[in-house]
Amino acid sequence: MKTSHFILISVLAVGLMACSEQSAPPAQVAPLPTIGTSGHKDSLKPAKQLFGAKSAASQSPPAPFGSYAKGCVAGAAQLPETGPTWQAMRLSRNRNWAHPETVSFVKDLSRIAAQQPGWNGLYVGDLSQPRGGPMLSGHASHQIGLDADIWLRPATNLSLSVAERENISSISLRRNAGAFVNDNWTPQHAAILKAAASDPRVARIFIFPGAKVQLCNTATGDRSWLRKIRPWFGHHYHFHVRLSCPSGSTGCVDQTPPPAGDGCADAQAWVNNILNPPPPDPNAKPRKPRPPVRLADLPAQCADVLQSQ
Repeated sequence: MKTSHFILISVLAVGLMACSEQSAPPAQVAPLPTIGTSGHKDSLKPAKQLFGAKSAASQSPPAPFGSYAKGCVAGAAQLPETGPTWQAMRLSRNRNWAHPETVSFVKDLSRIAAQQPGWNGLYVGDLSQPRGGPMLSGHASHQIGLDADIWLRPATNLSLSVAERENISSISLRRNAGAFVNDNWTPQHAAILKAAASDPRVARIFIFPGAKVQLCNTATGDRSWLRKIRPWFGHHYHFHVRLSCPSGSTGCVDQTPPPAGDGCADAQAWVNNILNPPPPDPNAKPRKPRPPVRLADLPAQCADVLQSQ
């Protein structure tokens, strides 16, 4: 077997197990201090149970602590359920909380989206829990209030009821398992993605490989914004925006910069391997399930975030 095939299979196996339609790749991060097993009475409990039980943000200055896939957020802001150019979806999840910078970004992008033909704004999926941290279901990231899922369904009706927002679904834009876009793709999708990637606050945008290749094939003029858009598993009902750590956030571990260049060759390689997958590795070993993240595994500040009023 060619070495390149072995590497590709290993990457695919890890990604498919670690990510789902509602997850994003873990950031490459440096080690962080933890509170230790004696630092908190609940230090050995699964963190998702502790953070998932919080219904409101901590009363403290806004601050992300840790990494996108292992951390929490203090002083989160709540994206209003409905605004002039957006609606928050799946309100029963109580995941329309984030660092104030993220809430501001979502509002700004929704105003740009509202200028597109056929769009009145954005349907906004999951941001974070009120205090961030691991979620009870769905995501590996979205833990420090700097991630946002934006639906790919045009927001034509911004008067949806709470019940309608629970039952309506986004639309898929992929064809051939993500190798290509389908007939739901429009120039408006490209314009909104370009606007998001051009925002200096944004570190990465994750979307399915065929969409990245489509953008590469149609982009004109300055192509520097394409660098931030990265292909990833799933992400054909929504695109995932990840902001950089805000200035002065000393406890926040930033996303590693994307590789140099526009990333179009890498995206095309993803598509080629979707269409012509390499043979499976007969020596590949099953991946052991990861144990749940405990409070003791998170940065020390997260215990304070939990205990804060």
